[in-house]
Amino acid sequence: MSSNKSIDYSSVESRRSSKSDRRMTPLRRLYYFLGLPVLRGVLKVLTSTYRIEAVLGAENIDAFIGNEKTCAPAYWHQHHVLCSTLVRQWIRRGFKACFLVSGSVDGEVPERIARAWGAEVIRGSANESGALALRDMQAMMKRGYSIVTTADGPRGPKYEIKPGVVVMARIGNVPVLPIGCAADRAWYLDRWDDFMIPKPFARVVMAVGEPYAIPAGVALDAIEPHRLNVQEAVMSLMRESEERLQTD
Repeated sequence: MSSNKSIDYSSVESRRSSKSDRRMTPLRRLYYFLGLPVLRGVLKVLTSTYRIEAVLGAENIDAFIGNEKTCAPAYWHQHHVLCSTLVRQWIRRGFKACFLVSGSVDGEVPERIARAWGAEVIRGSANESGALALRDMQAMMKRGYSIVTTADGPRGPKYEIKPGVVVMARIGNVPVLPIGCAADRAWYLDRWDDFMIPKPFARVVMAVGEPYAIPAGVALDAIEPHRLNVQEAVMSLMRESEERLQTD
């Protein structure tokens, strides 16, 4: 028997994976409520100790700050701590950022942190709510927000750009802004992305590539060469950051 109950697609609950039984229970809400301030405090102290040796290509973001011109910053999920900290610095300068965050329960914490920074957030999954997320991204870009993505997330494979990142840039007529980084010492979590948390007082190099525009005439089923170009751009920036650390 079918149900006549309408689905609220603006609700994050409608965008969670049907393969997971994890939901935002009252106990979990309390856990996040109490733990989030502690986590934010730890991150603030930790990132303040990092010694930023250089931000290569820092001028490539200037055209998108303080105006309605938008782009699509993209970096690896592994590098979220460093690269999101860089985006936070841009926000303080007037960059209008909107983070794409997984619709899973695990996305609750990064959503709250991003909103505390003054950014907007779109919740969605490339697997089960891609069309909804794409619709929301188009709406945010029309409002002058740049969509920030961890381009190989939320489940990998590591270092492989998702086609949706390039499709979003093509439909929105915005360039992808590749970002890479490296740290001389860090902890790596035992998970699919080897998530990197630079250790206190780590030396850090970050790199911002030139905006990569997807030609307006490219059909959506012919974007693979551009996906590969963006993927190589992010990889190249990561390697450049690593090499810079080794030579300093």
